[in-house]
Amino acid sequence: MNQDYIKPDNWSIIEEGFDLEQVKSSESLFSIGNGAMGQRANFEEYYSGKTFQGSYIAGIYYPDKTKVGWWKNGYPEYFAKVLNAPNWIGINIEINGENLDLAACAIVKNFRRELNMKEGIYNRSFEATLQNGTQIAVNVRRFLSLDMDEVGVINYEITPLNNDAKIIFKPYLDAGVHNEDANWEEKFWEPLEVKNSGNEGFVTARTFKTHFIATTFMQNSILVNGQKQNAFPSNIETSNEKVQFTYEVTAAKGQTASIQKLGGYTVSMNHENTQVAAQNVIAKALSFGYDQLVNNQIAAWAKIWEMSDITIDGDVKAQQGIRFNIFHLNQTYLGKDSRLNIGPKGFTGEKYGGSTYWDTEAYCIPFYMATKDQQVARNLLAYRYNQLDKAIENAGKLGFANGAALYPMVTMNGEECHNEWEITFEEIHRNGAIAFAIFNYYRFTGDYSYIPEKGLEVLIGIARFWHQRATFSTFRNQYVILGVTGPNEYENNVNNNFYTNYLAKWCIDYTIEQINKVQKEYNADHTRIMSKVKLDTTEIEHWKKVADNMYFPFSEEHDVYLQQDGFLDKELVKVHDLDKSQRPINQKWSWDRILRSPYIKQADTLQGFYFFEDHFTKEQLEKHFDFYEPFTVHESSLSPCVHSIQAATLGRMEQAYTFYLRTSRLDLDDYNKEVEEGLHITSMAGTWMSIVEGFGGMRVKNDALHFEPRIPKEWDGYSFKINFRNQILKVSVHQNETNFTLEGDTTISVFVNGKEVSVEPNSLVTV
Repeated sequence: MNQDYIKPDNWSIIEEGFDLEQVKSSESLFSIGNGAMGQRANFEEYYSGKTFQGSYIAGIYYPDKTKVGWWKNGYPEYFAKVLNAPNWIGINIEINGENLDLAACAIVKNFRRELNMKEGIYNRSFEATLQNGTQIAVNVRRFLSLDMDEVGVINYEITPLNNDAKIIFKPYLDAGVHNEDANWEEKFWEPLEVKNSGNEGFVTARTFKTHFIATTFMQNSILVNGQKQNAFPSNIETSNEKVQFTYEVTAAKGQTASIQKLGGYTVSMNHENTQVAAQNVIAKALSFGYDQLVNNQIAAWAKIWEMSDITIDGDVKAQQGIRFNIFHLNQTYLGKDSRLNIGPKGFTGEKYGGSTYWDTEAYCIPFYMATKDQQVARNLLAYRYNQLDKAIENAGKLGFANGAALYPMVTMNGEECHNEWEITFEEIHRNGAIAFAIFNYYRFTGDYSYIPEKGLEVLIGIARFWHQRATFSTFRNQYVILGVTGPNEYENNVNNNFYTNYLAKWCIDYTIEQINKVQKEYNADHTRIMSKVKLDTTEIEHWKKVADNMYFPFSEEHDVYLQQDGFLDKELVKVHDLDKSQRPINQKWSWDRILRSPYIKQADTLQGFYFFEDHFTKEQLEKHFDFYEPFTVHESSLSPCVHSIQAATLGRMEQAYTFYLRTSRLDLDDYNKEVEEGLHITSMAGTWMSIVEGFGGMRVKNDALHFEPRIPKEWDGYSFKINFRNQILKVSVHQNETNFTLEGDTTISVFVNGKEVSVEPNSLVTV
């Protein structure tokens, strides 16, 4: 049974009623971010119940020493951890001598949280009766500014309901934080300096080992009934890692006392002197004032939604799901800084280390290419180019040579830092996703310049890796790739995973194609690159020999490519024949039992059919889908979206819709029973793909957009926008027609169900 306490709403995530058992889940679901920092929806006031405290700064990490029982040569020395940053949201509160603690109140009623996704603002309200009998109403508003991305804002209001109250606000900054997932129970921050001046406080700390410096800051204002008071702290407590102010306010029954707290981080990635920078940020925020900061936030989110929104008519849960996904993708990454990337949990938790995975290239780039300027997607490609030397170094640690590049499965700075051998050494298909992203970027944007400037060097390093990783089998008289893990991580150390082998062949072929194109059209770049990487025609001929003679396991009986050698040796019991008490198998079964089973965590062979759809017929897709989907348990967040797209392609709209709901509401309904650990950010891009590529049937072929629009019977209509080569095309699909409008200067041709349609600027075309 999935969780079902989030209220359906088109624009907001809403929780009503206080349940101690839901606090950690809600901390994830109501998380906020602005691309530069983010935080779980922890209470500002002290809370003695179960909680997962988390506030995170983009790009700040710690190399946590790898903890394994058996060390293997080539093993990463550390696992990068996104760090729980110093706490700036904290406001301890006393009312008539009693600490406010929702876990200890005599009565809590009318509790409500709302994450207003349209405006990017998190609100929380409740009424409480304290043990001393004082009754209060509390309203809290919090947001992280998009325009000033080092600043967060809290407005915390308390109204006594049954008598006068002495209210003590104790806002604080605290660098004495820890990570939930630390390998060695270490603290990762070294306090350097604690300062205060007037209503401003500063805690500067440095990360151990990586030596990032962050100044955490706050500025506090006290108001009564909306009128700012000339208030200064009556007491200031400091330690080597914390500063706390005390403000005393007497509020008559019915009066509202409030504290407005500015807070955030300035970091050494962006500033030489982080303390001076913090003072400047506070001054700028104060010059705007609270109301203007709110208005700026609303305007900034309106601009994002203008381009990235997907509307769904007639299905509130589906609408809420897609906006929740789009909202968190934009909270996590806005494309401003090519040093940053998209972690699987974003700013909502610590699992997976907050690092970069192949998810970015396989799932996220299409979303950012189509909803933002192409420079955003180019920045994501540049992130990998800038780490090419590290990828070559990673390959060298595993015994590869001559500039072969193996990009890491998990990284913060280009070094591999995943601490499971079957992933680190074997899940090498990640290299293919990085090459595919280069191909996909050019296919969509038409911007070839990236390849001669940067991309070709990446492709050459990857091709060299595949050439060296393949083995010639005298038994098969073909090249094989042994000892791998495919996208289906419920299989380890297998031979000839179809997806991996197919990617390897394609990467080599595509790299050779681009070398020839660059030689012909960008000869100076070709000369520069060949000299730099020391590549000659003899080596290229060796690559081609591998690509042309790659082995792919195939079953004549089933007429399908096999996921890997030996797949048919398994006991082929389909998922629908499994007792429900055995699900999810990753929580109920031993790993040994999982490895011996036929069950598939996520699209594996079908991932290849998704990437290279045009290499296969629809009949082949159908045959493979019908063979593999019945064995797929969808216990990866990345699984439902690919299956939704392919089900829609096959015209199986009921199945496609079911998969869509699962991917869009994966976290809202907690399908995987783990949302308290954080959200599945990178798979959220797959939700966007499910609508645009699945239901909308959007593809790019021969420099033109193609659509095969379909619509679930549960919907009256849906719409989305695509930024295609600097022209904005809006697509509106209804049960009986599809409408196109164009925001641009030049008429474009699109293809709808194979028929060419011209769309002129600022006109409506109905098909």
